Amino acid sequence: MQRFAGRIILLWGWRRALVAFAAGALAVVAQAPYDFFAVCFVSFPVLVWLLDGATGEASDGWFRRLRPAFATGWWFGFGYFLAGLWWIGQALLVEADSFAWALPFAVVGIPFALAFFYGFAAVVARLFWSSDIGRIAALAFGFGLAEWLRDFLFTGFPWNAVGYAAMPVPLLMQSVSVTGMIGMNALAVFVFSLPALVAARRHLRLGLALFVILVAGHVGFGYARLAAPVEPARSIDVRIVQPSVDLSEKWDASVRDRIFATLLGISGKAPEEGHAKPQLILWPETSVPFLFTERPDALTALGDMLADGQMLIAGVVREEGGSANAGSRYYNSVVAINDKGEIVDAVDKVHLVPFGEYLPFADLFQRFGIGQLVAGPMNFAAGNERHPIGLPGGLRAAPFICYEVIFPDLVAADSESSDVIVNVTNDAWFGDTPGPYQHFRQAQIRAVENGLPLLRAANNGISTVVDSRGRIIDALAVNARGAIDAHVPVSGRALLPPEQRRINGLLIMLLFALAAFTLNVRQRLRVN
Repeated sequence: MQRFAGRIILLWGWRRALVAFAAGALAVVAQAPYDFFAVCFVSFPVLVWLLDGATGEASDGWFRRLRPAFATGWWFGFGYFLAGLWWIGQALLVEADSFAWALPFAVVGIPFALAFFYGFAAVVARLFWSSDIGRIAALAFGFGLAEWLRDFLFTGFPWNAVGYAAMPVPLLMQSVSVTGMIGMNALAVFVFSLPALVAARRHLRLGLALFVILVAGHVGFGYARLAAPVEPARSIDVRIVQPSVDLSEKWDASVRDRIFATLLGISGKAPEEGHAKPQLILWPETSVPFLFTERPDALTALGDMLADGQMLIAGVVREEGGSANAGSRYYNSVVAINDKGEIVDAVDKVHLVPFGEYLPFADLFQRFGIGQLVAGPMNFAAGNERHPIGLPGGLRAAPFICYEVIFPDLVAADSESSDVIVNVTNDAWFGDTPGPYQHFRQAQIRAVENGLPLLRAANNGISTVVDSRGRIIDALAVNARGAIDAHVPVSGRALLPPEQRRINGLLIMLLFALAAFTLNVRQRLRVN
């Protein structure tokens, strides 16, 4: 092991970049749908050894001395995000004649940009580097900080955060209810990196003890939380509809009535054996293939389909304006429709997808002929506020549209006054690739964090019902068409409020920073 680590430490130039890239790409196998987290016990020790050798000349300034560390972290990140996000290009192939030209920019450009966060993580770690377990703590702090920044900088895109690799099954998800994603990201990197101590054997016993304590605590807490009885205070019977509409037909005027009839047919069928008539029916994002303002007869049809006391929550495109003095504004929304066919509530998507639902710096890009790349036939406006939707039986749902559910703080803020989390999405843009599975995993973790059941409707998968501990009650596979009928117990709340989880996560990061700084200073004093 010492010889192997030594060879990695001495790598330079393109060989160092290639090994960093490969280590990052390998780490993606720990994410959904593969969930083979053991690869991280290879990827992160390799990164540690690469950073051991990422030093500049002593006479160089700070910038030049840290440049090798940044390059190492950037190549690791580029491999990680390229291997983990290549499926984004699938969305551009839905209308390949118009958007295939942008494929290299999406597939390569997004990982290229996101890799700067991991380059930053490596630089932060290298500032506190030492030759012992302190460098493991430094790397944990650097990555924890980088993942936290990735949650909100440049509108935020915390997809495939490292912490998800440590939570492939409900047993290993429960710790996030205490640490939040901030703490989980830092702890995951620390544990995954500990095998690097085997090479030099300095602090090996301490590292082994910490490994056993952290892993045993992670597993033990999960077991205890899953074993603890949950007394449901209330419940709701739901039907989740997955129509599996081909995106090439999504906005085709000639087939809109057929799509709507499919949704009505699946929604109105008799309950499955052993299930009660649903109180709530859930349709996916932008499932209604027209504007209700243009088709008031559709609301009448919905009123006829819904039985007394039933409610439908559907993803729609909502229009405002359209007067002689101003053009229409369109919102990606969910609407609640009662048994009389009346829209009784609506919530608009606040966190829009850049280039998909709106065009940032639109005037500049349009000069070069670049427009919106995916989504519907119009640009969307962002909603101004969010609120829970009232459900039958006095329950309240916190609705999140598409990738809004990947943002822990956004979900936590709206879930405190709610009883269930609702996520509507249209992952058909990405086909049967890792994308829909990664998206579902992040939604599943939100249920565990906030102690609430998750109701998820996707156009072609993965539609599911998840309980408040992240256990799947029922699900429909990718490309399946049909409905889920489920009796959903509603009880409890988050184990800790979101503010406390955030504080805990930041304290964990601070602890790693303090340990790294202390051991770094002690090494400097010992050398001097």
